[in-house]
Amino acid sequence: MAFSSPVRENLKRIEEEIARACAESGRRREEVTLLAVTKTVAPVLINEALAAGVTEIGENRVQEYLAKRDELLLSGVRTHLIGHLQTNKAAKIVGMVDMIQSIDSLRTAQAVARASGAVGRVTDILIEVNIGGEEVKSGVAPEQAEELVAAAAALKGIKIRGLMTVPPICGDKRQLRLYFSRMQKLFVDIREKKIDNTSMDVLSMGMSSDFYEAILEGSTMVRIGTALFGGRPPQRS
Repeated sequence: MAFSSPVRENLKRIEEEIARACAESGRRREEVTLLAVTKTVAPVLINEALAAGVTEIGENRVQEYLAKRDELLLSGVRTHLIGHLQTNKAAKIVGMVDMIQSIDSLRTAQAVARASGAVGRVTDILIEVNIGGEEVKSGVAPEQAEELVAAAAALKGIKIRGLMTVPPICGDKRQLRLYFSRMQKLFVDIREKKIDNTSMDVLSMGMSSDFYEAILEGSTMVRIGTALFGGRPPQRS
């Protein structure tokens, strides 16, 4: 029996929503990158999304990504680590992805810089900001973000491309947009400082449930998993 999935139809619907949000905010569709979040997603479905036109994917866990990487059709595809990175795993992931989005401390930035230097490459990174100040989430405090950007930018082996955030779960769309708006202002403020070794051209915010609002507030990259691939299977304890 032939296997079928709704990935292509889901992608079409997501693209329409992205285009609508861009139009509403007076932006071009090309200004927003769709990153497919592939946590717990089987390679066959990831490859279906790539065949349908997805050009960027993001994984949360180092080990999971490395375990299925060889099964993925990655020609012409940019890959990202978007989950928390333990410093002792930096050497395993550097060189295996194009960008690490979850740099939340100088110690982590130093680990990535060292690993990058060891293999003679420069790794693109984003600084993760905890815009809601939640104790259970990773990310640097907003008021400390510029300091971390400046300190990390002084390291060899990495290039700071921008900021990333995961806002608090919020049923109030107005409050949600305030979080995104604060993040966009922080992004612009740091970009205008023109710190050496930073390009500040990526603002990664917005996921399956809130990417529309994120785009309205200036996101340049939305990370979408569930809306594209469906709900994740239960995790084993």
